[in-house]
Amino acid sequence: MRNHRVIGLVGLGLVILCGTRLFGFAKEKDQAAESRVVLKNVAVPMRDGVVLRANVWLPGAEGRFPTLVYRTPYGKEDAPKEWSTFEKLPVRGYAVVIQDVRGRYASDGEFLPYQNEGNDGYDTIEWAARQTWSDGNVGTFGLSYPGAVQWLAAIENPPHLKAMVPAMTFSTPRNFFYSGGLFDGSWLEWIWMSIAPDARTRKNLPGPQTHKEARAAWKLEHDRLEGFLPLQELPDLKQAAPFYYQWLAHSPADPWWDWAELRNKYDRVHCAVLNFSGWYDEAYGPDGATTNFNGLLAARKGVNDPATRTMIGPWTHGAQDTQKSGEREFGPAAPVDYDELILRWMDHYLRGIENGIEKEAPVRIFVMGSNSWRDEKSWPLQRARATPFHLAADSPDSRIGKLLGAGEKSAATTTGLTSDPAHPVADTYDAYGAHDYRALADRKDVLVFDSEPMAKDTEVTGPIAAEMYVSADVKDFDLWVRLLDVAPDGTAFNLMSPGLDVLRASWRDETTKPELLEPGKIYKLTLGRMLTSNTFLKGHRIRVQISGAFYPHFSRNLQTGKSEIVSKESQIGRITVHLDAEHASRVVLPIVEK
Repeated sequence: MRNHRVIGLVGLGLVILCGTRLFGFAKEKDQAAESRVVLKNVAVPMRDGVVLRANVWLPGAEGRFPTLVYRTPYGKEDAPKEWSTFEKLPVRGYAVVIQDVRGRYASDGEFLPYQNEGNDGYDTIEWAARQTWSDGNVGTFGLSYPGAVQWLAAIENPPHLKAMVPAMTFSTPRNFFYSGGLFDGSWLEWIWMSIAPDARTRKNLPGPQTHKEARAAWKLEHDRLEGFLPLQELPDLKQAAPFYYQWLAHSPADPWWDWAELRNKYDRVHCAVLNFSGWYDEAYGPDGATTNFNGLLAARKGVNDPATRTMIGPWTHGAQDTQKSGEREFGPAAPVDYDELILRWMDHYLRGIENGIEKEAPVRIFVMGSNSWRDEKSWPLQRARATPFHLAADSPDSRIGKLLGAGEKSAATTTGLTSDPAHPVADTYDAYGAHDYRALADRKDVLVFDSEPMAKDTEVTGPIAAEMYVSADVKDFDLWVRLLDVAPDGTAFNLMSPGLDVLRASWRDETTKPELLEPGKIYKLTLGRMLTSNTFLKGHRIRVQISGAFYPHFSRNLQTGKSEIVSKESQIGRITVHLDAEHASRVVLPIVEK
């Protein structure tokens, strides 16, 4: 997830704030907006005595206002420079609290990413509701980290939280800190670029202390940093980010992560929630937007207005104002007015304005390929038809195979690839989004299976499952099953960002301790978390691309049975994909008929 959590530097995360214009606050008239009053570095006490600090923006008129709270680790002074939302809020009659989270910039305490945001968010929301400039109705919004803090506060059930818009954020630590059992390698860059510079400044540590310095150092050092093994022995962040090593010490199913698990806590959340993500967002984004949406619906079953929606566009992380993701164009309909989405949600659920938002469809998705928005009643789409495509090969040595429909058989009963952790399949692109991956089909450690050209436009919308029968001559391996749209000219665009399309074999049952493989034994591995909405246009092909790595997005499986967190020795392995009738590896696509 390279360079994508860094969007949090400009990510939104507002929390409604209640306070007073009196006492000792620094008070200024913003020269660019005479209708706004700004209170600087307002002290917000937490339950444990630690003081966090916020800037408060108020409408120019006296009164009590609905309040929005934005909490960020990236510097409260920078947020209004990056997002236009802030300028619009006082004009629309909102008070705004822009707060540095614990241990960041002007706020006191120790920064432990995400771990304190539940209690601190609750305390900030309730503090805001008590202020003389607040009418007691509080809402939150934000993207990425400022989106996550909203959920972590909401599951603590602050009484005055009435609405939130958490954008491009997670639902479970198992698909946030890890994915498919692999540790997410992008945390390293996020810490290096966004967190460590301020930490070094606060602690007077050597190393880059500004974002500019960090960026320059990353350019020189990223190959060493990303390739360092064992992960837990990387020396560079021991002082600046000790929490990183704490994360590495806990496997994805370790109960230690329960503080970050949302999926079993939706009944604690009583505010109106607008979920928001993109198909090319980081993997946790669309998964979070759909999982959290359905979790809230289940918890609110029978309620006249469940007060939750989900919206997913074709964007990358934080790029909802664009019509292009990577190299793929989606046309002028793709961008949305993110500010207005937030304001309409808050206008209705905080201010009681009858703008009709509660009558709108609960699901709004952008269908790529046909490049159009569509409203739906539910997710997944009930009318989608689960359609299997079986993997087939002409011989055991075939790297280029076919996707076959029902009733067709593979000529060969197996095919396979060799995976070398020391020379892994690597992403040749630095940024997320849609990219042309046709060149990977030429690698000897990649398998490719193509369908026949589509006879008509064929829409795939919903969760995608890959049911793979595999064996190996090593104790563990990672299985990447990527779905691509191949145009007649050979362009092969991926349909999602890395993370939902990978599974570590030893994590197949999501156990606390890895379940290693018996060499030669056939195992069924099911990857059931892939998501997209894409129309394969007439003449295009569906491609399934299989590999043992997609470096450096996630940590490498050493294939020895030992974790890359504590070991550095690796072993080359042969991964066999089975194709016979009894072990028919396949992908199951949700086809939506016109």
